[in-house]
Amino acid sequence: MANVLQIDFEQTDTCKKAIENIQSVLNTGGVIAFPTDTFYGLGADPLNLNSLSKIFKIKQRPSDKPLLVLIHSLDQLADLSTEINDNARILMEHFWPGPLTLIFKAAPGLPDVLTAGTGTIGIRLPGHPFTRKLLEALNRPLTAPSANISGAGEPLSAQEVKNELGDGLSLIVDGGPTPGGKPSTLLDTTTNPPTLIREGGLSRSDVESVLPVQ
Repeated sequence: MANVLQIDFEQTDTCKKAIENIQSVLNTGGVIAFPTDTFYGLGADPLNLNSLSKIFKIKQRPSDKPLLVLIHSLDQLADLSTEINDNARILMEHFWPGPLTLIFKAAPGLPDVLTAGTGTIGIRLPGHPFTRKLLEALNRPLTAPSANISGAGEPLSAQEVKNELGDGLSLIVDGGPTPGGKPSTLLDTTTNPPTLIREGGLSRSDVESVLPVQ
């Protein structure tokens, strides 16, 4: 059963030890659960094939469904996508950090299991304060599919994650309850105009206030 780790970013010494613990788990191919803008997600090194395979097994997730990735700064985009067009930059300027996942052309060399062989990758700069601090402290992108069996209800707390997936995880990072609500809006920036794949926390009218979409 996975241990539950609480982090207080105001306590420097204990926070440093906790981050070192998480880094060790990620570096050795482990999968963690952590809070995101809406629900708890499953975090792993997006370049580690073993870690990615574990996520699909834990979630019982179909292999044709790609995994989205969270970043803490725009600098990390270059490792995940080498083609960021003007439309994407406008959207990032207006809506990041926030509930908007953008689909970019994937950088060469990214694992096919991450992109499900699509050649594209979904990326988001989250708005949740705890998530932002965690990603910044780790200084690495993390995968973030919901921490549940595919098709089941999304968990709002560390305890819910432990009850459902605790046996398959390496560590659960407890950042308190998450707000739930709609998932992120999903927008494909590889088309012109961008294509709205899923309307979520950000409405179509919000997006179209700055850029036309199809």
